[in-house]
Amino acid sequence: RLHLSSSSATGYKNVCNHGSRFQARRWVDGRQVCCGYFGTAVEAAVAYARAVGEYTPAVAAEPAAVAAEAEVVAEAEGLRLHLSSSSATGYKNVCNHGSRFQARRWVDGRQVCCGYFGTAVEAAVAYARAVGEYQP
Repeated sequence: RLHLSSSSATGYKNVCNHGSRFQARRWVDGRQVCCGYFGTAVEAAVAYARAVGEYTPAVAAEPAAVAAEAEVVAEAEGLRLHLSSSSATGYKNVCNHGSRFQARRWVDGRQVCCGYFGTAVEAAVAYARAVGEYQP
């Protein structure tokens, strides 16, 4: 299970921005220990969940990104979130905007802002809602 956090800028507990990468950290014997650096916040969140022993892939044969997406989807109220390995946030059409995250979509050939959010996950949920990917 991935650990969502509304107080973290990345949207995940113990995952933080580290330059253009994301770092997963956990506490061991009162000390903070690095779990590694990753290209997306989702990959770092999966690494944290594995490190604390709370990650079980949906299907063992699936690649990590697909399994991570399944975990995120299950926790995002039936929305199909759009993961992206080429985005620093880990989500399609979600970008850093200062200390916030902006969700954008294309309408009639123009880019339209869906809003600004405290976490990348919140922005990804807003994008999924805006493009009509709700699956109750």
